[in-house]
Amino acid sequence: MINRRSLLAVLGLGSLAPVLAALLGRATTADAASPANDPAWQLSDSQWRERLSPESYAVLRREGTERPFSSALNAEKRPGTYRCAGCELPLFSSEAKYDSGTGWPSFFAALPQAISSKRDFKLIVPRTEYHCSRCGGHQGHVFNDGPPPSGKRYCNNGVALIFEPD
Repeated sequence: MINRRSLLAVLGLGSLAPVLAALLGRATTADAASPANDPAWQLSDSQWRERLSPESYAVLRREGTERPFSSALNAEKRPGTYRCAGCELPLFSSEAKYDSGTGWPSFFAALPQAISSKRDFKLIVPRTEYHCSRCGGHQGHVFNDGPPPSGKRYCNNGVALIFEPD
């Protein structure tokens, strides 16, 4: 069976793959990291619905976005760890949290091996969407307008996180 990328290569149009992905609203293979690397977290849709609140399900499993300024975690200032609300994998340290003024919990760095990312064309302009590397739960988007030292802003949905104080 021939896939889209192979067909484009055969036709000498391989460089059009990102353009076609943008038009189709999909990530290309080169852009997409493999979310959900842990088979133990490959749950059925009904299992996820049982495990999560309706709000968390909409964000984590359907790549939704919560309303800005609606999460108590946006104002959380205590030292601790922010974990994925789907599988409890540690994603961010409170040491990397800052107030971005956007209305969502924001971080300038993720913990090592905690997230995977892919290109998102849902708003036509390409963005980088990130997910929990264990269960594949959608967390938010990362932008290049954050503070030093990384210059990144991991803009996270609060309902996709659980805060564990130190």
